[in-house]
Amino acid sequence: MTQPLIVIVGPTAVGKTATALVLAQRLNAEIVSADSRYLYRGLDLGTAKPTLAERAQIPHHLIDVTEPDQPWSLSQYQLEAQKVIAGIHARGRLPLLVGGTGQYVRALIEGWEIPPGNPTGEVRAELERVLASDGIAALADHLRAVDPLSAERVDLRNPRRVIRALEVALTTGESFMTQRRKTPPAWAILQIGLTRPRPQLYARIDARIDEMIRNGLVAEVQALAAHGYAWDLPALSALGYKQIGEHLRGECDLPEAVRRIQRATRQFVRRQANWFKPTDPGIQWFDLEEKDVEEIEAFVTKALSGKH
Repeated sequence: MTQPLIVIVGPTAVGKTATALVLAQRLNAEIVSADSRYLYRGLDLGTAKPTLAERAQIPHHLIDVTEPDQPWSLSQYQLEAQKVIAGIHARGRLPLLVGGTGQYVRALIEGWEIPPGNPTGEVRAELERVLASDGIAALADHLRAVDPLSAERVDLRNPRRVIRALEVALTTGESFMTQRRKTPPAWAILQIGLTRPRPQLYARIDARIDEMIRNGLVAEVQALAAHGYAWDLPALSALGYKQIGEHLRGECDLPEAVRRIQRATRQFVRRQANWFKPTDPGIQWFDLEEKDVEEIEAFVTKALSGKH
């Protein structure tokens, strides 16, 4: 019998966590995070990570598994997620893969074979040197020149992603994207997409950011810096942490940092839409302004019974 995997995707702040918690309670499920920022201990408020109380209700996996200065590779996430899902199936429970990191979701459900490349080699060291001296724009221009296909898909504002694509292209002579072979996993995958109209989504984003600030996001970032974590780490370059870091370094006041978070979050939502498209026939979309969790539960239950 093919084991099921329910996937819940959608933009940040749409309501994935709340929906997943209800579904998990009703469907005897465990939640597997597909959010790259949830991996890091100490990044709680700025990531809107499920609270300890929420995690006490339902088993959660791949949250708080590494330190901010020990980032995981995509292949490491993929391997660990596969192990976690197998364990959930072995316990006779249903895995819910939940998150907004499109690369993580796609790599897992499509079975990407991660391209080769030596992350500690001379090419990586040279690319890191260029990043430090000339900035991300220079690396993005280089990627456009040597691998235009990947330049169209990779987030050119993310140094780690740009460096990874460049390192693969330069060491193998082939595009990072075309080397990405797939071996689909033997799961019965059901993808649920959650959405809201943009005005309502943006209002939720602004409210969430205000709540983060009230609950102590500035102090959270201060604590990370006091621990000795460098500002240029991928974790502290994440959405929210980067902008509060700019405030703490005196580059802007707090209201301007909040405006920068709001602006960057809207840009992030648009990038997420490139991974989770409303036209994707593999995703069943639910507008949470119109539908409730009972309708989603009914759809999932019917699908699991083979009637949909």
